[in-house]
Amino acid sequence: MRTIARLAELAACEGQEIGTGDWVRVDQARIDRFAQATGDAQWIHVDPVRAAAGPFGTTVAHGFLTLSLLTELSAAAFTIADVRMGLNYGLNRVRFPAPVPVGSRLRARCTLQKFEALADGAQLTLGVTLEREGGAKPACVAEWVVRHYT
Repeated sequence: MRTIARLAELAACEGQEIGTGDWVRVDQARIDRFAQATGDAQWIHVDPVRAAAGPFGTTVAHGFLTLSLLTELSAAAFTIADVRMGLNYGLNRVRFPAPVPVGSRLRARCTLQKFEALADGAQLTLGVTLEREGGAKPACVAEWVVRHYT
């Protein structure tokens, strides 16, 4: 994990990778909890027996579960020491190029696309790629807008 001492330092980092996180396993228990929380209990996510005969040969994480991991995985990639609060401001673009089979390990690779100073912090546009260990394609590619307040 990379630690950035001051939010303002990121102004000089546009276009640069600012952190790569640790691998996090996506197990069936996490997939099942997400299905329960969202009401999305499609068999490709929660029925291992039926999913074994399906297109992926096993259960796979929900796309929205994968997307929801942006927070956890990005927090493992970098931290900003002088920030008192962060806020999810939204997403400009999201794609899911490859499925996330149960048991996969994911990590975030974060690039700062844009830094915009605010009176009490900054708005960052991050390019976040969620890599799947051993995968030829990323599990998720997102342009994420976050606000950090100092």
